Amino acid sequence: MAAEVSGFSKLSKTDKIKWLAEHHFDSDQEAINTLMTYWNEDHQLQQLHDEFTENTISNYYLPFSVAPNFLINDKRYTLPMTIEESSVVAAASKAAKFWQDRGGFHAEVISTTKVGQVHFMFVGDAKKLQEFIVDIQNKLLFSVAPIAKNMEKRGGGVKSLELVDKTSDIENYYQLHCTFETVDAMGANFINSCLEQFANTIKEEANTYPDFTEEEKNIDIVMSILSNYVPQCLVKASVFCKVDELPNTTTLSSRAYAEKFVRAVRIAEVEPYRAVTHNKGIMNGIDAVVLATGNDFRAIEAGAHAYASRNGTYTSLTHAEINNDIFTFSIELPLALGTVGGLTSLHPLVKLALQLLGKPNSSQLMQITAVAGLAQNFAAINSLITTGIQQGHMKMHLMNILNQFQATASEKEILIKYFETNTVTHSEVVTQIEKLRS
Repeated sequence: MAAEVSGFSKLSKTDKIKWLAEHHFDSDQEAINTLMTYWNEDHQLQQLHDEFTENTISNYYLPFSVAPNFLINDKRYTLPMTIEESSVVAAASKAAKFWQDRGGFHAEVISTTKVGQVHFMFVGDAKKLQEFIVDIQNKLLFSVAPIAKNMEKRGGGVKSLELVDKTSDIENYYQLHCTFETVDAMGANFINSCLEQFANTIKEEANTYPDFTEEEKNIDIVMSILSNYVPQCLVKASVFCKVDELPNTTTLSSRAYAEKFVRAVRIAEVEPYRAVTHNKGIMNGIDAVVLATGNDFRAIEAGAHAYASRNGTYTSLTHAEINNDIFTFSIELPLALGTVGGLTSLHPLVKLALQLLGKPNSSQLMQITAVAGLAQNFAAINSLITTGIQQGHMKMHLMNILNQFQATASEKEILIKYFETNTVTHSEVVTQIEKLRS
């Protein structure tokens, strides 16, 4: 059972670790050493990381990888990818190499609108409430003018305000549904600041609105918060080629490959059990780029999966078809990404990642990220309908297994060569290690 503590946040980082060691690690020096091993020797850089969040005691490292050869809208990119899972970067790179010889990836931003809502309770005449919101709309916009000033200079700001009656779902529940353009910023702080000011203005104006009864003046603000569901912040990416340009093997002709690929995607469209794993693979590519560029992958995940369920059933985010002997594979999903603000100007590797991508604006980053998801999904389906997913994945996972058994450099060299021509399984790796060591 975890020990109770008061004032933990006020302790120094060293004292936090000492307390953890005493109460959770049985004063294990190895645990203390592990935490301190991951401290950065550059004290200024370490302090920067410490101040990203609260109660920091160490750093948690993830691989920062790159996937080259991405041809997107006739421009070549090397994608930064931060992910711990084996075979993801290799698969994305392989897909990029395949499609660069077939015209590359094509991507476009459909819209960039983001959403926030003021949720409130109102007891009274709904028609009068509607008239009230219309009457104070200019005051609402004026109230956020100081907040929106810089955003508007960059071409963004508040796009619309609309009263939504939700009383059929919850008694007396309404919302002010607001849309925003945040240009190159993800815009969470901007949106939330605007929403909270809208809430204050609604309360203030209701108190003096002449058409309201005393009860109607007492509007109860429940909360004001942006939504990570952004179905109007959409990006689409696709690849296409002639059917006879697809893989042609001894077991599958190009035509059979295309038809099997389309069937595999169709299964993910109609079967939620498959769709979840299918979309998880897409998010392997998307999250890796999102994380590397300092964006909020949790928000992206939530929004993408909500979009996959928008028609009442969870379904695939990608689609495939054959039309007039042309194979097309595409993805459409919401991606609210930013290239300014947050970690983009603080984390050294995030700045490097954006530099690697040619310092894209938010729309360009949306396109790049959607392509990463499409490439990842193409690679996964390619494996599933040909060799099976485990052959490539386990070869990439081999090094993790060898490291689990603390294999020496010479053991790794021997076993990597052995598994070039033998199937990688955990049990077989264990067997071969034991043979070497006996």
